[in-house]
Amino acid sequence: MIPFTQSLIIVIAAALTTAGVRYLPFVLFDHGKEPPKWIKYLGDVLPPAIMSVLIIYCLRNVNFLAGSRGIPELLCIAVAVLLHIWKRNVLLSICVSTVLYMILVQTIF
Repeated sequence: MIPFTQSLIIVIAAALTTAGVRYLPFVLFDHGKEPPKWIKYLGDVLPPAIMSVLIIYCLRNVNFLAGSRGIPELLCIAVAVLLHIWKRNVLLSICVSTVLYMILVQTIF
């Protein structure tokens, strides 16, 4: 078990890091100016890139030649994409597709 003081140091370090990352853009970029073009570019490019990496990571152990052949995984990815296109709500699409995946894996596949 971790001693109390070490746990407290870990929590404080995590809190300071989180606060620093959240406040850093306000310190670096003035409110009256436009952010640099490369910041806007990263804001446009990084979210889809991160989601693509997460999808690849989630499918890394799926064997498409055995068992259910990845049917529940591919079906839930399609549901998440379609739901996100329709509602534009990341939390909703992730939650619905996760619940659907659990239902499919526990009952059908």
